[in-house]
Amino acid sequence: MSASPDGAPAGGAGEPPDELFAALADATRRQILRAVAEQGPVTATALADGLPVSRQAVAKHLALLRGAGLVTAERSGRETRFTAATRPLDDLVTWAESTGRRWDDRLARLRRRLE
Repeated sequence: MSASPDGAPAGGAGEPPDELFAALADATRRQILRAVAEQGPVTATALADGLPVSRQAVAKHLALLRGAGLVTAERSGRETRFTAATRPLDDLVTWAESTGRRWDDRLARLRRRLE
């Protein structure tokens, strides 16, 4: 098992899941997530109308976003409407800030040792 920069096991509690990073790594998925957040409950068809990709591609991206917890889906009859879920992004920001603080502390200690 590998260790994180602070010595804790990688993939530990509080660390965002790899699926979240994978979902956000793709520019098209980020564009779709942004559109879902701005438009509110929206169908894949409505999203595809405003994007340069097919409805099928949008549906696949939405499935990945849903798997990462970034969107929720509510089925009503034949339609599925997607809504953005902010909790995973809030958790990611918290993790990034915490990781940044730990690195800042480590670098400050190193700087003091080198002086």
